[in-house]
Amino acid sequence: MVARAYTVAFEGIEAKEVEVQCSVAPGLPAFTIVGLPDKAVSEAKERVRAALTALSIALPSKRITVNLSPADMPKEGSHFDLPIALSLLAAIDMIPTEDVAETVALGELSLDGSLVQVLGALPAAMAAAESGRALLCPDACGAEAAWVGATKVLAAKTLAEVLQHFTGQKPLTIAAPGEVHAHSKTRDFRDVKGQERAKRALEIAAAGRHHVLMIGPPGSGKSMLAARMPGILPPLTPAEALETSMIHSLSGLLDEGGISRDRPFREPHHTASMAAIVGGGRGAKPGEISLAHNGVLFMDEFPEYPRAVLETLRQPIETGEVVVARANAHVRYPCRFLLVAAANPCKCGYLSDPSRACARVPNCGDDYLGRISGPLMDRFDLRIEVPPVAYSDLNLPSNGETSASIADRIATARQVQTARFADRPDMRVNADAEGQILEDIAMPDSDGRALLAKIAERFGLSARAYHRVLRVARTIADLDAAETVQKPHIAEAVSYRLLTPVAVAAE
Repeated sequence: MVARAYTVAFEGIEAKEVEVQCSVAPGLPAFTIVGLPDKAVSEAKERVRAALTALSIALPSKRITVNLSPADMPKEGSHFDLPIALSLLAAIDMIPTEDVAETVALGELSLDGSLVQVLGALPAAMAAAESGRALLCPDACGAEAAWVGATKVLAAKTLAEVLQHFTGQKPLTIAAPGEVHAHSKTRDFRDVKGQERAKRALEIAAAGRHHVLMIGPPGSGKSMLAARMPGILPPLTPAEALETSMIHSLSGLLDEGGISRDRPFREPHHTASMAAIVGGGRGAKPGEISLAHNGVLFMDEFPEYPRAVLETLRQPIETGEVVVARANAHVRYPCRFLLVAAANPCKCGYLSDPSRACARVPNCGDDYLGRISGPLMDRFDLRIEVPPVAYSDLNLPSNGETSASIADRIATARQVQTARFADRPDMRVNADAEGQILEDIAMPDSDGRALLAKIAERFGLSARAYHRVLRVARTIADLDAAETVQKPHIAEAVSYRLLTPVAVAAE
């Protein structure tokens, strides 16, 4: 007889069903696992054997073969231990085969029979719900998996509890979802003195999810401004929270099964590798751009990143997803993030400071910022200079606008965009608009069109830059509660496309 249990294998954030088949047949005693297992899966037979021995269960002196179907799909991870043990117990008639077949199981076994937490419980619960089965997982994963809500989640601490459940001695209780973590946002824009133009640009960026590049000397407040971005962003919607948590589940970043409604804020160091930023490595794990999905990716010292890493960002910025292609893996991760980049104007950082003369002006700045290619620079909707703050301004009291008041305006603008794209699931904010949709919602009035045509001709705006100006102008109009895009909105949007503010004369 062949007993069957079910589990999942992960390809990106997608959990694909795997049938675990176990056959106990006459022959020389052996325990073999086939179906493209990796080293961790191949070693499962020893963990399963030891866990069963701890329960005083002896394996039969026969040939035991476990097949992981489909056999041509790579199987990675220690979460195959529990389904292998279940299929084996069903094959030797210790638990009902029918009950095992109605469950998707995952979990790592310790040698004493206890179940160890594994990654990916949330996407596994999604896959179990789609197949109409319950999910059986370690107790430490139950609160995380229960967030799906569309399937029954059974959490056990030991293999003995699993045996008692399937034999009817002591059924497992259904796991409850974890808590919603409410992180305190202590960093406030009120702490930033001066830099009103930069604050305005970040408000626009947060309202429409527009990418922004800040250029300024060391100590001008670029990192301080970026660190306060999470305090003005609206909370994640339930769908976004689940979507983001699935990625974090695969990376082991969910704290005690709880889900946060705060948007992710990732700030990798400029020495990070391409696999760390974009994704890859063993098992093609998600990178920083995917971990920042629906949130903010802050890249300080932007020109210092390796050129290959920077150029790899170009396609994900446009498409909102990244495909990690490796010899044994080809996975797709979502990555709709708000990119906030910061850079010094030159290598020494004091290109525009008259008190610190540089012998290489202007070549110093041209060479340094030249590390950012034209196509990548063209993808920044907002480019602003962050000048140094005068010492006299530092002594002024902190009486600027608070993050809460800025967040209220952004929330109102986001609500307008949510209503605007209610019938377009592929669009959520103005940054997603394209084609005829963009033309319909962002085409300015006659004065605005005339101004935009003049600027496009004078500064040679590319087609991408033209459309990005329209998106930013639409967001500015949303912040102003304007029905149509007008000339002042176009003028302000264009001023952020240039590294130095350009005064646009009224026509």
